[in-house]
Amino acid sequence: MTPIAHTELLNWYSVNKRKLPWRDTQNPYPIWLSEVILQQTRVDQGMSYYLRFMENFPDIHQLANASEEQVLKLWQGLGYYSRARNMHATAKYISQNLNGIFPGSSVELAKLKGIGPYTAAAIASFAFHEAVPVLDGNVFRVLSRLWDEDSAIDSTQGKKRFQLLAFESLNLSYPHLHNQAIMELGALVCKPKNPDCPNCPIQTWCMAFKADTVSMRPVKAGKTKVKNRYMHYFFMENGKSFLVAKRKAGDIWQGLFDLPEISFDAQPSDSQLTQAFQNLNSELKQVQLFSHFVYESIHLLSHRRLFARFYHLQFEGEVPGIHGFELVELEKLTRLPASRLFEKFQKNYILQERKQE
Repeated sequence: MTPIAHTELLNWYSVNKRKLPWRDTQNPYPIWLSEVILQQTRVDQGMSYYLRFMENFPDIHQLANASEEQVLKLWQGLGYYSRARNMHATAKYISQNLNGIFPGSSVELAKLKGIGPYTAAAIASFAFHEAVPVLDGNVFRVLSRLWDEDSAIDSTQGKKRFQLLAFESLNLSYPHLHNQAIMELGALVCKPKNPDCPNCPIQTWCMAFKADTVSMRPVKAGKTKVKNRYMHYFFMENGKSFLVAKRKAGDIWQGLFDLPEISFDAQPSDSQLTQAFQNLNSELKQVQLFSHFVYESIHLLSHRRLFARFYHLQFEGEVPGIHGFELVELEKLTRLPASRLFEKFQKNYILQERKQE
């Protein structure tokens, strides 16, 4: 990008940039917090989460001293919960080992848990004005069109190529403003569909616009294959309490609380599901499972399509125990971190049932 294009881009940014709270500071803590929250998340969706985290944990020491359940509860609904756990771990490390002071370079930042090359570059650029390009999805798209680059952005060679193009395009005098401006350009003008080319400040230098290949950029090698998962949940209660447990490490919602559940890679037959259910506890052999079906939902993740069915089993006395699960009351449940799927079941069934009682 030529010095003239740099000027045009920054002039456009100064007039058109959105007012976002993490842009009003060079404090690395809120910048880091916003970058972690906005990974795989739109700004309009992530804003409320950012504000809640800043309200509850205004500095890194307070985040470090929070419990994992507190962090996951505030994160509830954002998905990709490993981001929250890694963020919490990094907060503890910086608070306890670095006296609450963030490393000042992208190289050192990238050594911290949950901080990859993109987030490290963003913090280093925005907080410390390091001359390093920040490459997110918006920037990949702008660069691919600006240079009419046909390398696949999701390939190893393509990522190396775009890293070089990003360095060549970087405004070394104002790297922090340049990075924010090119990201904003991708978000507001150079959109994936129906880009606003007539109002693009760097249209004159856009090779894809000249070659009429804007709609063909960026190129992707392939999409992630989405797998189906069939999940059967059991809401087992005696009118006062019901069974829940924290999901174990390695599962999709590690650390979140959930109901007893059985999963299959393919839709099970009635006999397969009945047998699997009865294996949870011998006392359940007399239960006619399918007469207790009450709710179903399809939940989409980036790499999985979840077909969930819920069964409500009410017991007069003691609820049959299942290994690893504990009885909790409804009031406590609402304070526990849960997946969006379980949260929807609570709102659409459990709480509605209680209102009718």
